[in-house]
Amino acid sequence: MKVVIDAERCQGHGRCFLAAPGIFGFDDLGNGVVLGDGTLNDETLELARLAQSNCPEHAISIEE
Repeated sequence: MKVVIDAERCQGHGRCFLAAPGIFGFDDLGNGVVLGDGTLNDETLELARLAQSNCPEHAISIEE
């Protein structure tokens, strides 16, 4: 599984970073980015789902 952020939807609230700082970071404009290649394991999948559920713009998706 892999997590991605839709850069056009992200407004930079930072909720993804607060939920999962090991998975998400910020770009130069303060918008959320996925760290690394976005590949998830069992532990990081739960954190990514938490971040996804807390994103007000629904900019985070988890792909199989």
